[in-house]
Amino acid sequence: MAARLTAYLVVAIVAGTLIAGLIVGAQRDDDGPVDLIVHNATVYTADRRGTTAEAVAVRGNQILRVGSNREIARLQRPQTVVVDAHGGTVLPGFNDANAQLVRWGLTLDAIDLAGTSSPTELLGRIREWGAAHPNREWVVGRGPSGEHFKTALPSRQILDSAVPDRPAIVFGGDGSTVWANTAALRLAGMIPQTLDPRSASAVREPRTGEPSGVLKGSAAKAVADLIAEDTREERANALRLALAEANAAGITSVQNIGESTDVFDLYDEMRRSGALTVRVSSAIAIDGPLTEGDLARLEGIQERYPDDPLFKVGALAIRLGDDVRTSSFSPDALNRTVRLADEAGWQIVTHAPTVSSVRMSLDAYAHAVRSNRMPERGRRHRIDGVTAIAPDDVLRFGSLGLVASIRPPGALSQVPRGEAGKLPYRALAGESRIVLASPLPSHEMNPLLGLYKAAGLDVEGLDVEGPPAEGLPLKEAIEAYTSAPAWATFDEGRKGTISAGMLADLVVLSEDIFVTPQVTLPTTAVAYTIFDGKIVYQRDAPAGRPPVPTTLTQ
Repeated sequence: MAARLTAYLVVAIVAGTLIAGLIVGAQRDDDGPVDLIVHNATVYTADRRGTTAEAVAVRGNQILRVGSNREIARLQRPQTVVVDAHGGTVLPGFNDANAQLVRWGLTLDAIDLAGTSSPTELLGRIREWGAAHPNREWVVGRGPSGEHFKTALPSRQILDSAVPDRPAIVFGGDGSTVWANTAALRLAGMIPQTLDPRSASAVREPRTGEPSGVLKGSAAKAVADLIAEDTREERANALRLALAEANAAGITSVQNIGESTDVFDLYDEMRRSGALTVRVSSAIAIDGPLTEGDLARLEGIQERYPDDPLFKVGALAIRLGDDVRTSSFSPDALNRTVRLADEAGWQIVTHAPTVSSVRMSLDAYAHAVRSNRMPERGRRHRIDGVTAIAPDDVLRFGSLGLVASIRPPGALSQVPRGEAGKLPYRALAGESRIVLASPLPSHEMNPLLGLYKAAGLDVEGLDVEGPPAEGLPLKEAIEAYTSAPAWATFDEGRKGTISAGMLADLVVLSEDIFVTPQVTLPTTAVAYTIFDGKIVYQRDAPAGRPPVPTTLTQ
């Protein structure tokens, strides 16, 4: 009997201690400072379980609590900044899966050719800009419609007629094609005719065999890279412009795939100064097959920029051309490079925009899996720039545990599922984590447009009351811009979802996008962007004026 009473007493003491601890913990939350509250919202946490709430409380740079308006209202203090979402949606800050911020920033003052109605208007706009900027070394345009040249591709001579005196490049609306004039091609070493493999993905003139001016893949990159050869001051200004644009789009993280290591110091300098308002995870570009000596050099770069919530280097990026026959990597060389990097613990990203390059990547990853032990933290290798895939290869994404990176705005819903050489979107999502990226630098950063396209909501005549036949469910598309990219860079423990203890990176949208998204998404805007617990963008706010704390209705 005494033993039983003793047992009851012990249980009572333990239970009382636990209850007291919970009470004290709750009191600590209630008693401590609360720096920011967002309420009156549809909060989608992106936790892959469909969890929603009404309000979020932030302390410092972390999320303190997620709950109902009433629960969060009790946490308000006199110093708390309160954001009323007015019924709009709150999401984790968008995470763009492939954004080279410095290069993109250098094109932000480019000629906006979107909306031009004809080639004549397009060339006229280029001429006007060139005349107004006679001292600019490059003439850069972006975003023209492919409808202008449906009957015949543009040539370098046509662009020469508008820009005869300096290099010029126009980034096509598809995000992967560029149009260059003769001066730009000559600067890149593609004219006179060259056997350089970079020029293999260039459309050629039948008579001379020289590039006509339309470039894709490695040839496009070779010319585009020349624009980034600017002074450090120009790069710093470009990065500041890009950060502001990203914040205005609700972006709080990016994955910098393949940008030059020359800009890493710039990111790190902004990190140390507190000026970096987007978290950057970088991948080092690999131009050719790796050796053991190369790996030692690359590890030195990674050690300079270790894992940090604001900036880190943690992956290697390998760019395969549009035509694998002319790539700088043979299948055997790619297999060896991926195997060595995997064995050394690197995460690997292969840029593979064609069916053949996707298959070549899959074969290389399979070779690494067969050859090496599973790394301690697991594998999260990626195929980037996926636009087409053979149906037989879809299942291989799942068996190899690969991430698929896709760039809207291609109307993915218009691609027949399962058609050979096309993108079976939902089938791929069933096998792989999908992450979404902006089609930079030809288009702006616009995750909301990306969601609209990726969810298959852009089909003409779509019944607004019915689900789209193709594309991702909207919540999955949101996760592909938030929690999935965080997982892809091993950051799911600190960002990508809205829950207590996570970094306070949030975007507040002007509308509830879950109510007939076919109607609401096209008119939705970013109202606030919150990065590291601070408001870094507010729509229509006077410059330099933070929101004024308001009072919540109990």
